[in-house]
Amino acid sequence: QVRLVQSGGGLVQAGGSLRLSCAASGRTFSSYAMGWFRQAPGKEREFVAAAICSSRIIHTTYYANSVKGRFTISKDNAENTVYLQMSSLKPEDTAVYYCEVRESQEIATTQNLFDYWGQGTQVTVSS
Repeated sequence: QVRLVQSGGGLVQAGGSLRLSCAASGRTFSSYAMGWFRQAPGKEREFVAAAICSSRIIHTTYYANSVKGRFTISKDNAENTVYLQMSSLKPEDTAVYYCEVRESQEIATTQNLFDYWGQGTQVTVSS
């Protein structure tokens, strides 16, 4: 089993930045696919960003058009943590954000393809 614990998020003004963390524990994979999704009130969960990672590096990243150039996935190998750095935030970025993981070397942008997910963290961007 894999346990994902999320942290970060909060309230920020438009144009500001936040960093979300997703710390993994338990079973480890030599390589894995990670996804970040978000769900705003009354809306379906939508894809934000994805990456293919190994224990040391991020091999591939892919971003939704709505966040491309503003959001970046990175990782801390020592802490077994993946981050979503969010900059130039907009009110429409307001949502609960989820990190998800599956043992795969293929990018996935569909939430139901993932096997493990974090508890979610709220991001609120005020105008």
